[in-house]
Amino acid sequence: MDNPYVLIGLSVIMHVTWNLLARHVNPKANYLWWGLLSHCVILGPFALWHLFRNAQWEGPLISAIVITSCANAFYFIALRRAYHYAPVSLVYPLARSSPLLIALWSFLFFGNTYSPFELFAILVSVVGLWIVGSSSKVGDTKKALPWTFAAALGTSIYSLSDKVAVTYLPGFSEQLGFITVGYLCAFISLTLVQRVESNIWIPAERPSLFYIVLGGCCIGTSYALVVSAMQLMPAAHVVSFTNTGIILAVLLSIFVFHEKEQWKKRLIGAMVVSAGLVILYSGS
Repeated sequence: MDNPYVLIGLSVIMHVTWNLLARHVNPKANYLWWGLLSHCVILGPFALWHLFRNAQWEGPLISAIVITSCANAFYFIALRRAYHYAPVSLVYPLARSSPLLIALWSFLFFGNTYSPFELFAILVSVVGLWIVGSSSKVGDTKKALPWTFAAALGTSIYSLSDKVAVTYLPGFSEQLGFITVGYLCAFISLTLVQRVESNIWIPAERPSLFYIVLGGCCIGTSYALVVSAMQLMPAAHVVSFTNTGIILAVLLSIFVFHEKEQWKKRLIGAMVVSAGLVILYSGS
């Protein structure tokens, strides 16, 4: 598929689906742990077989696999710690402010430049995310913020690594295999953290089998679609446009789930994100 916006749109739908499922799961179940496990079990063998068989195994791809795997583990651990101190409504929008970091690392390490117009559009969308995140007044913000921005740093690192890797991954199956390696590393890391924090290897609660299977099919596939879009568009653009998922989540929370707390501020934030993405699209 040669239309990155279709790939991003499919990714957003799957990502929002995953997050809607998470709303109905007991936090003690650690739904992220089950989702990663489900992905590795259901899609992992097929995806890894294609990766090992068909990828162009050169130095940059091997380096990218190592960097993405480590950055994925770092991201999920940081996000888990941030959620310990503050809710998703505060943490996740701020953690998605990584496009600014991606643009910076792209310039410093790869010499890629962005026009003032592009940087302005990305900045506007990120400001919108900050407005959405700041609408939450629950939790210990002071303790959550360092972990939240650590998660944003992790996202910026693995996104650039993904951009390098996709050149050596000829098809979607190979890209899904690349994601599986990173998710396997993240799953192992989360399991070890869980063991240290709770003295258990498996979460105390288990979601229904339907939630586990559907979540596993969505969590990795949505990420692989993002990587696929990076073949056709700069990484900072791709990650910015995936934040349409946050816009959709805000609209669903207000108009479908009738969550009225700070709804005006959240809606304004979503509108600002939308404006930044419209500006970015118009200049693409």
